[in-house]
Amino acid sequence: MGNVTASVELAASPEEVWAVFADPANFEKWLTIHTKWKGDVPAEFTVGSKVSEVVTMLGMANTIEWTVDEYSAPSRLAISGTGMAGVKVAFQLSVAPTGAGSTASIAAEFTGQMIVGALGKAVEKDAKKNLDESLANFAKLVA
Repeated sequence: MGNVTASVELAASPEEVWAVFADPANFEKWLTIHTKWKGDVPAEFTVGSKVSEVVTMLGMANTIEWTVDEYSAPSRLAISGTGMAGVKVAFQLSVAPTGAGSTASIAAEFTGQMIVGALGKAVEKDAKKNLDESLANFAKLVA
C-alpha cells in the first residue's frame, strides 16, 4: 500500500483555485500522470459520476475507472477507482484558505496485491515525484 501527499501555497483565493483544480478539462494542463480521458468526460464532477482515465506511472499506462465519492466545492473532491491487476486508487484534492491565498493539496492512496514490497515503494516514490511536479505545474497555471 502506498500513501502520498503533496501541497502548494498559492496567492489566489480558494474559489479561484478550485475553479481550475476541480475542472476535468484542466487535468491535462497540470497533472503529470494524466495521459488522457477515455469516453465522455463530465464538464464538472458530481457525486456518483464515473469517468475513465489513462494514467501513466513508472512508465506504465493504466486505465482507472473513477467514481466521484465526494464533491464539496470549493474545498474537496474525492475520487476512487480500480485499474488493471486490481490496483485500487483513491485521490483527494482539497483547497483551504491560507492567509491571503490558499493551499491546494493532493492525497493519494494506492492499494492492491501488486502494491507491496519493492514495487510498492517504487510506486510511492514515483507518485510523490509526480504529485510535486503536478502541483508546481498547477501553481504556474493559477498564477
